[in-house]
Amino acid sequence: MLRTETFTGPAWQWEGLAPVNFSSAPMASTPPARLKRDALSGSEGRHPPLHILFVHSHIAEVERCLKVLDKLHFTVSAEVVVTPDEFTERLGRGAYDLVIAEHPSPNWQETQALELLHLSNKQIPLIFVGSALQRETVADFITKGAYDCIEMDHIGHLPVAIHRALDEKALRDDRDRAENGLRHSEARYRALAGNLSYGICRCGLDGKFLEVNEAMVKMLGYASKQELLAVDLVSALIQDADKRAQLLGQSGQQGLVDPIEIECKRKDGTTLKIRVSGQEVRGERGELDAYEVITEDVTKQRQLEDHLRQQAARDPLTGLANYRRLAEVLDMEIKRSERTAREFALLLFDLDGLKQINDRHGHLIGSHALCRVADALSFCRDIDTAARYGGDEFAVVLPETGAEAANQVAQRICDGIANDGMGPLLSVSIGVAVYPHDGERIEALLRKADVAMYAMKAKKRELLDAGQSVDSQT
Repeated sequence: MLRTETFTGPAWQWEGLAPVNFSSAPMASTPPARLKRDALSGSEGRHPPLHILFVHSHIAEVERCLKVLDKLHFTVSAEVVVTPDEFTERLGRGAYDLVIAEHPSPNWQETQALELLHLSNKQIPLIFVGSALQRETVADFITKGAYDCIEMDHIGHLPVAIHRALDEKALRDDRDRAENGLRHSEARYRALAGNLSYGICRCGLDGKFLEVNEAMVKMLGYASKQELLAVDLVSALIQDADKRAQLLGQSGQQGLVDPIEIECKRKDGTTLKIRVSGQEVRGERGELDAYEVITEDVTKQRQLEDHLRQQAARDPLTGLANYRRLAEVLDMEIKRSERTAREFALLLFDLDGLKQINDRHGHLIGSHALCRVADALSFCRDIDTAARYGGDEFAVVLPETGAEAANQVAQRICDGIANDGMGPLLSVSIGVAVYPHDGERIEALLRKADVAMYAMKAKKRELLDAGQSVDSQT
């Protein structure tokens, strides 16, 4: 249930989740409304409380977002602001897990909320929501740092986007804490010698082990300290001047040294990734006596990060890249083409008649049809990127490819989809754009390919209508 918390502005009220009529009452700009869902108890309270800052001019749409989160048992504390000044003020004195911003919004420039968030130096994920988000706009916003863009007609995707955004933020926070924890003074190194989470070793100037702690023995899979002391593992780091400088920092460097990550082998031959930092140990007269090295096993952390990155960049139905990843690839290709002066091509595909397939054969067959299109894109080169761009739309980015070759690839994909040997028969409409001839920005390339794709779709409809007209006359 939603309730209003104390504030001095207009008395917006809720009866359960249904707002009183606001159709004729625009949202006041000051002060912001503060909303909160009652804390859940028992097994329903599965999600930690979320503090969300909404940048929105329509309270009814804010309520729709909160309803979706309520259904999935999110505990939400939400504040609503309308103007850029309110947004900046709230960021300055509040702690938020997420920002959800309306687009388009009165009195706001395209990505002003995102720019103000960057200026605040707060690492808060921002998701845009709107009634009609153009594909070019979505690509531009994600390239500039938005986490996601969701249309209100598909607001059911909001909980998944929030979950992924918060998981990625938690990983970044954990990584930062780990890095800060590894930057120690000599006293900190000695204090960690008995720590079971960090491997600590002392080695001579030749890189041979002088002492190791139990955590390092277990990390590397040896049976005892004596067995590990007999193995030569870090001399390559210590004896190589460049690697030693990277590990310890340049001689005479003041301040902290960033840890480095390397791969090493356990006793059983398996590979692990460790984060390593070191320091010099000097004797009573100031002479260099030994080195102390601290290690942390970050193998599982990196695997989890890779998994979440893949999830965030993949379409869950087809396994292709999603539109976030597509925008990133297009941005990288534009930058690379600016350096190399080489073309690249963008292909857009729209599956013809998906609605009719769903209506006639059911949504399961419709989903299978989308996967069949995805399969037809799997022949692409390793350097190509195939993506599901929207509900029934797909894209392929072809680096170092001109118009003629791009059209040949498009025709090959068309033929592969039409002749895959499965039913119902499928066809796609195609649009091609080539950088820089058809545009030098992501939005221009998408627009050009989109126009060409829908021109083909319109021509197909005209031919179909003409054929039906002839049939009716005969």
